[in-house]
Parts: sequence; C-alpha cells; structure tokens
Amino acid sequence: MEFCPKCKSMMYPGGKGKIKCRKCGYTKEQGAATEDMVSKAKQDDREVTILEDNFDQGLPTTTARCPECGNNLAYWWLRQLRSADESETRFFKCTKCGATWREYD
Repeated sequence: MEFCPKCKSMMYPGGKGKIKCRKCGYTKEQGAATEDMVSKAKQDDREVTILEDNFDQGLPTTTARCPECGNNLAYWWLRQLRSADESETRFFKCTKCGATWREYD
C-alpha cells in the first residue's frame, strides 16, 4: 500500500503499471518507490526490515520520548518479528532527530 506524497491519500492502481491518487490525481510508476524505501539488515542472526528515505509519509504519530534528543513525538509502525502466536513489535522513529527504537514488553 502506498500513499500520495502530495496529499497523503491512499494510491490505487491506475492501469498501465501506474498507481494514481483518487483525491489529487498524482500518478507514478507502480513499485518504483517501494524498492527504494526498504532494505534488509542482519541483527542478532535475524533479518530486520529498515525503512529509509521518506518512509514516514503516511505513518501515524504518537507521544513517545526519544532516547537520543528527548523529543516527545514519534512515528510508529508494527512488525511481526517472531512466530504468529507472539505479539508484534512496535517501532518508533523520532520526528526531530530520526533516531529509531523499539518498544519492549
């Protein structure tokens, strides 16, 4: 699922390999930005997804204190890192300094 970089609305297939925003009409090649935004890294012999560039467009924000700069606003997202019978892990990214951390239960 992708969101429009102009108006933040969800984009839909527009035909001929493109996706289109129904709200403002913005179009782009389907999948072109998605591969640039996500990369993989190894951490503790487990694969962890790292979101890069403008991934935060369209992500929700919450009140969470940044351990690096003390800012109280962060983007957040959920990832299933373990088996399906265990809870998801919530990740945060500071809106000010860009530091990323996760919530531990």
